[in-house]
Amino acid sequence: AALKDRLRSQVSAALKEGRVTPTELCQRCLALIKSTKFLNAYITVAEETALKQAEESEERYKRGQPLGILDGIPIAVKDNFNTAGIETTCASNMLKGYISPYNATVVQKLLDQGAVLLGKTNLDEFAMGSGSTDGVFGPVRNPWSYSKQYKEKSVPKSHSEDEESNWVITGGSSGGSAAAVSSFTCFAALGSDTGGSTRNPAAHCGVVGLKPTYGLISRHGLIPLVNSMDVPGILTRCVDDAAVLLGSLAGHDPKDSTTIQDDFKPFELPNLTDVSKLSIGIPKEYHVPGLSSEILAIWSKAAELFKNAGAKVVEVSLPHTRYSIVCYHVLCTAEVASNMARFDGLEYGHRSDMKDSTESMYAATRREGFNDVVRGRILSGNYFLLKQNYENYFVKAQKVRRLIANDFVKVFRSGVDILLTPTTLSDAAPYMEFIQEDNRTRSAQDDILTQAANMAGLPAINVPTALSERGLPVGLQFIGRSFQEKQLLTVAKWFEKQVQFPVIQLEEVKRHDSGVFQHQKSASFS
Repeated sequence: AALKDRLRSQVSAALKEGRVTPTELCQRCLALIKSTKFLNAYITVAEETALKQAEESEERYKRGQPLGILDGIPIAVKDNFNTAGIETTCASNMLKGYISPYNATVVQKLLDQGAVLLGKTNLDEFAMGSGSTDGVFGPVRNPWSYSKQYKEKSVPKSHSEDEESNWVITGGSSGGSAAAVSSFTCFAALGSDTGGSTRNPAAHCGVVGLKPTYGLISRHGLIPLVNSMDVPGILTRCVDDAAVLLGSLAGHDPKDSTTIQDDFKPFELPNLTDVSKLSIGIPKEYHVPGLSSEILAIWSKAAELFKNAGAKVVEVSLPHTRYSIVCYHVLCTAEVASNMARFDGLEYGHRSDMKDSTESMYAATRREGFNDVVRGRILSGNYFLLKQNYENYFVKAQKVRRLIANDFVKVFRSGVDILLTPTTLSDAAPYMEFIQEDNRTRSAQDDILTQAANMAGLPAINVPTALSERGLPVGLQFIGRSFQEKQLLTVAKWFEKQVQFPVIQLEEVKRHDSGVFQHQKSASFS
């Protein structure tokens, strides 16, 4: 039952009072990871390391000297963050077998506070994708595919079809982290968010996904995709837990020059009772082609919820939104081309056996080490960066990016506190349907509602809101002002309390581990 509790008020208290030990908690999570192996959420499970960390945590609790609220709490990390002594693959052949000599700053901060690292989670290769279906270790299955809620609504033609083709995707690229949190195998997980890669899978898996302001959390040790947009993301089962992790991770890092210089003071979220002073903006440009009528209805209902509670709800305009997805893909591929140049087979990672020449070794290494998606983005990016194309594509996209960022500035200066938008166009697609379209087409569709926040560097959070007609999670996105995470999370917490999103009922896991799911009271740890 502890696996479903909140971190601050329940699990942390239970650890302090000795009602559960860090080792017991770790062992239960490891058992669940084994019984949910079919989800393919983890690439590497660091069982030995995790148990050792849990034992060390237990000793600290016995001495009455826990390192903090995260001491003894099992967490997972997306496999594009460097972890000393544990393989970091980016779900690629290029880095398969690579073991970093150092920890990413965010990983080190978690370990310094006593968190127990269970393992590394699955993703799209080098975080390029929106389904967690394009990594070399295979696709991640959404835990909701095996929930009572989904199974009651879906009517397969046969049992075999139900098992083999009726499961739905997690979204991406942090799908492994979202699935890990959703299936109770850990209390929180790190993802990365370049254009929505934390919020998108959070929406599809029914968990909270926070993308902080650019520069609030260090990127040191996060294998880069798009340096100017990448942000470590936080996945938890409630908003309070996201605030706990943010407080542990935020702040200046001398190893990352893009982080804020000021000290960050962790905060505890207040219980908002009066929303009458709030102004909620509804961007009309987010009513995009392809937005399902079901998502639109839930979005409208949420706006009505704020209005009925006394908040001012106003329609706003972000006029350059319609250019944002094209602008994003030009800038994204250009930076990808630059970042992927480091993987040449000489210093680390895969090296081809081709020995004809240095050039042929380079080419063969990259052909063998990267999948079609990564190679395609490298090709596109280098095209945009050609001397004859640089001004027309890259420079122009940078100018449009400034206009997109200015749109947000103007809206927030007009008195709007928070923007409310959909996170995804629809609920999670069945895997067999999702793979009918190529990665680039899917990413263009799935990033359309999320990537503008990355280009503007703004904080944004997905809050699980309702179940679709198919019994699958639907989330809504809140976008806040730069470095105003406390306000953003406070509003998100109020909304979370109002909607009372249901807890997943994992029938498949119940058969394996019935003791874990005895009560459905709480979905999280703080």
